[in-house]
Amino acid sequence: MSRDPSLRFYDEYAEVYAARDRRLPERQMTRFVERLPADARILELGCGAGDDSAALIARGFDVTPSDGSAAMAAEAERRLGRPVLVLPFQQLAYVAEFDGIWANACLLHVPRRDLPDVIGRVARALRPAGRLYASFKTGGGEGLDSLGRYYNRPSQEELHALCIAAGFVDIEIETVSGGAFDGEPTTWLYLHAGLA
Repeated sequence: MSRDPSLRFYDEYAEVYAARDRRLPERQMTRFVERLPADARILELGCGAGDDSAALIARGFDVTPSDGSAAMAAEAERRLGRPVLVLPFQQLAYVAEFDGIWANACLLHVPRRDLPDVIGRVARALRPAGRLYASFKTGGGEGLDSLGRYYNRPSQEELHALCIAAGFVDIEIETVSGGAFDGEPTTWLYLHAGLA
């Protein structure tokens, strides 16, 4: 069993998590894909049950879905009818392979000490002019939620600095109030970033 508390949660509750009632982040997805070429290759990190990958595939993109949890990847394979990579963020090793990386509500589980490396790996995996979308919970310190999942909870300023250090030049971060799977009110950071 994984030593990562978030992966332990998703491995144990994959079926329940996959069956939850969830709305697609349509506004953020539209903003993301509008800046991509029509034939873009997209890597989805932390694909969960595969809903976002399915929506991107339906829009005509070449999507590689992945998740760090083997159980969640299996749920996504059932949903998508195609292989899903089991890919922990710290093992991301692509170089200039993708036009876009979609990382909705997943990089927020990366330990703070690993976040600069992982954001750097994301940047290296993108082609020139590649785009990243990611969302993070913010407010309060890093730590576990009521379900035992770890959150890094960066501030907007910290997230911006991490992106600059990784080589992103076109960085937009929106702060939005909303909810989450644990039912707690949540302040989200929606990050759109691009390479030169």
